[in-house]
Amino acid sequence: MLKRSLLTLAITLAATLPAFAHLDPAEHGSFAAGFSHPLFGLDHILAMVAVGLWAAQQGGRALWLVPSAFVGTMAVGFALAIAGIPLPFVEPVILASVIFIGIAVALALPVPTSAVAAMVGFFAFFHGHAHGGELGEAGAWEFATGFILATALLHVAGIVAGLALGKVSGKVLTRIAGAATALGGVYLAVGG
Repeated sequence: MLKRSLLTLAITLAATLPAFAHLDPAEHGSFAAGFSHPLFGLDHILAMVAVGLWAAQQGGRALWLVPSAFVGTMAVGFALAIAGIPLPFVEPVILASVIFIGIAVALALPVPTSAVAAMVGFFAFFHGHAHGGELGEAGAWEFATGFILATALLHVAGIVAGLALGKVSGKVLTRIAGAATALGGVYLAVGG
């Protein structure tokens, strides 16, 4: 079972590599452009996988509630961005999300699932706004469907990784992955 989980994790992570960067919506279609968007930015990848790690660390209903809170609130942020409603500090908050969620996983913060969902929801709002702000020529619904699916897959990758790492080492490797995520966020914040 562990080998199967690790294989699934490896395939999922390989599929999320930012190999095709931002696609031109006119050439590749809005869905493909939306799907590629979160896979292009290391900040998005780190934050969304860390959400899955944190959900796996929480266990139980957090496995679906935490990613659902992220995706749902991200969609609201996206809608406000395409409606032209500005939001200050989008990029700094996205970087803060990588650092904060990484630290939360590293410390295995003992907080209720509802609080975890609220915290990731706060950050998701800014991630969604960033997606909407970078929509360009893409059709909104197709673009949104693409980035929502990619985000959900990144969450699944984090959950699979968190559950697999948890079986191997308890919480130690998951906590190390959280610390690495936070360090990745610091690296990005200082100009990486």
